Amino acid sequence: MKSLHFVFFSLFALSCAPSSKETVIVYSPHGKEMLSYFELEFEKANPTIDVRWLDMGAQTAFDRLRTEKSNPQASLWWGGPSDLFEQAEALGLLEPYKPSWHDKVDARYRSPNDFWYASFLTPECIMFNSEKLTKETAPQDWDELLSEQWRGKIVIRDPVQSGTMRTIFSSLIAKELARTGSLDSGFHYLAQLHRNTKSYAADPSQLYLKLSRGEALVTLWNLTDALLQARQNQFPFGFTIPKSGTVVAVEGIALVKGGKNLEVAKKFYEFVTRKENLNVQAEKFYRLPVRTDVEVQADWAKEATYTLLDIDHKLASKKQSEWMSRWEESIKNQ
Repeated sequence: MKSLHFVFFSLFALSCAPSSKETVIVYSPHGKEMLSYFELEFEKANPTIDVRWLDMGAQTAFDRLRTEKSNPQASLWWGGPSDLFEQAEALGLLEPYKPSWHDKVDARYRSPNDFWYASFLTPECIMFNSEKLTKETAPQDWDELLSEQWRGKIVIRDPVQSGTMRTIFSSLIAKELARTGSLDSGFHYLAQLHRNTKSYAADPSQLYLKLSRGEALVTLWNLTDALLQARQNQFPFGFTIPKSGTVVAVEGIALVKGGKNLEVAKKFYEFVTRKENLNVQAEKFYRLPVRTDVEVQADWAKEATYTLLDIDHKLASKKQSEWMSRWEESIKNQ
């Protein structure tokens, strides 16, 4: 498989590798299973194009695009919460593009200036080791994670590099702010959660290993990966969706300003967001499409019912970076 993981190959090697094909480089947090699948399917339909993807956290993808602004290496950014895409748009990192299905997306799920569009929604959940816990004995809500029962039994993906965790943490701060009117109460919540946290995983693979081995029993993660890792990779994972409500990441897709072969990148953009492939993503990879003309028939979607957390979502998005810096300085590093 010629798809490349960024931990093994440098961007220099990627850009200099000889090829007679047109190349498109994709930054994405969507995981090797889905990325490999669509790389192969696209190249079957477009044999003169070489898709190369780098699987990384959404925050890492954003940081790379910002660092590489003067010399972009990627042409397409596929996946990550909308607040990161909004920041990238504000920094001039994205190229405007109006996809063929632009009128099939609610205004909440796209840039008003066509710099990014959402492809699907990702509810966040509490994921647990299903060999040690059941849906009944696992935490049922966010506040239960602070119980003494879970002291030293929680593992968390490092929020500094994870778009998923930054979304969850900023939403939990906003939840406490809405409840008490005090921003400090949100950080008090995260301090108590930190007290119960055994370790922070450097990447999703480490998170899955620690949880599956029973080194910890519980984590905060996204529903898509909970289903994917359990059903396709046979990890012993179950999930609960918090009863008081959860946050839903709006996953974007965008062209990179100044990226190479943007016309080729547009073809891949359209390919992975066409109706039939969104249905594949729902069936095989547990994604909830945003497009209003796509109806998910998959059985798992029946389990994916959720209530939105009653918070100021715009505030949580706007303040995410500021709040995460405060969390790292005043809680994690203390």
